Amino acid sequence: MPPFASGLLVLTAPLPVLPRRAAAALAAAAGVVAGPLYVHLQPGLLLSAPAPLPAAPPAGPALLRALDALYAAAAAQRGLDLRVLLGPGRRLARPPRVLLASAAEAPGPPGPVELGLQHLAAAAYGCPPRLPAVLLGGPGDDPDGDPPEEPEEPEAALPDFSDVAVGGTFDRLHGAHRLLLSACCLLARHRLLAGVADGDLLRHKVLAELIEPYEVRAAKLREFLEDVKPSLRYDIVPLADPYGPSVTDPDLQCLVVSEETRRGGEAVNKKRLENGLPELALYEILLMKDPDHGQNEEEKISSSSLRQRLLGTLLRPPRQDPTLPSHPYVIGLTGGTGSGKTSIARLLGHLGAFLIDADKLGHAVYVPGGPAYERVVATFGAEIVNEDRTINRKVLGAKVFGNQERLKSLTDIVWPEIARMVKEQIREADAQGKAVCVLDAAVLLEAGWQDMVHEVWTAIIPEEEAVKRIMARDGLSEEAARSRLRSQMTNSQRVEQSQVVLCTLWEPDITRAQVEKAWNLLQRRLAPPPSP
Repeated sequence: MPPFASGLLVLTAPLPVLPRRAAAALAAAAGVVAGPLYVHLQPGLLLSAPAPLPAAPPAGPALLRALDALYAAAAAQRGLDLRVLLGPGRRLARPPRVLLASAAEAPGPPGPVELGLQHLAAAAYGCPPRLPAVLLGGPGDDPDGDPPEEPEEPEAALPDFSDVAVGGTFDRLHGAHRLLLSACCLLARHRLLAGVADGDLLRHKVLAELIEPYEVRAAKLREFLEDVKPSLRYDIVPLADPYGPSVTDPDLQCLVVSEETRRGGEAVNKKRLENGLPELALYEILLMKDPDHGQNEEEKISSSSLRQRLLGTLLRPPRQDPTLPSHPYVIGLTGGTGSGKTSIARLLGHLGAFLIDADKLGHAVYVPGGPAYERVVATFGAEIVNEDRTINRKVLGAKVFGNQERLKSLTDIVWPEIARMVKEQIREADAQGKAVCVLDAAVLLEAGWQDMVHEVWTAIIPEEEAVKRIMARDGLSEEAARSRLRSQMTNSQRVEQSQVVLCTLWEPDITRAQVEKAWNLLQRRLAPPPSP
């Protein structure tokens, strides 16, 4: 773990060479700072000179290219919270604990350079006067290795506007978001209106269940923006439709878009004209490529790819229940109908888990002589019994479907008996020396069986895909398939109570890779700590 919780990196190289140095500089800084890592750009500054005064670089294309390179390089340092500052002003949200500079960019004795860093940080951001300073070295930091600069024509400044608007999901702020927002900050003189998608706008997003709540996304967005350029006013609002206030606010002058959202910007302008308002200037930012994207991920850096990378990982700590035996370690696997839960259970079995199928145990409690048989027949009548004395599950199901009182009467009889049988199976797994036991149970959460497991793992699938699978598997109509789905707990409700989430939307080998990742991470959690 890097030794410092946050840091301020001062880069003094000319803007045109920064794209070539960004990766090395951030890789070195990531070894020192856990995050956030603030970056102060001050081309040409001599840190060893007395009392350097902070100044922001000119807002032009060279600065945008430098920002693009820095945020793209940060993406390669997974989890690095990079914030390139576009103007001094107020105390930073997470005050730096260390000051950093490239040794190659800071010639001279270390003492004056460290003092210069401290003076700059105090003057620009109100940092304490004696913060530790570290000079970063290593290959790639040597300015002499840069090819000679070709003389460049003077660049035109970026256009500026009093009030600028931008919209997006802004889930798990990544490099492309940060570049987009930084461009907004450079273009705006007075106010930035940021619309954050919410409600129905999220329904069709990939792995929508893993999108952070609006309040979390809005708070992270505000903290980033107020750090990056504190002189602007920020209005952050939820978007319930694709337009929001961008089609009604008369003060707006510019809408910042990406290549893929330009058509949305054109639709905004059409609505503004219909509302008697002038069109907005559309300023387009190029998409940022993701060199590490996976087989089923987008080529661009995107929130959906980040959410896919969460599959199989630990989203929240396991339950700490002293009444649970430590061995075997029990995973409760759940998911709605059509979610692919059973195929995930099989994969876990192949990896070495002891499997308990709650559905099979459920069938066993209903058989003549089974622990729930007499009470179920007495409660629901002889008409549910076949000629061979077995319970007709379809007739019983018709009696309880849509009737919450009758359904509860049934589950109050059946679920405790299944739980008792599950506990017997867990003891059997322990007797066999199995380290991990997987309880495959569709009603795990509804029945309250999470009290029997150390972790809850949930399989999810988008509703449309689940409907197709149920129709194909069970021969149901679309309406019947949707009705069955909507009688169950939602994906979001399950995810809120889960430690690990898996998704079978893609090809079987992608599901297998998710399950293997989840299994390997579980083995690490279960491994005894190294001896001192």
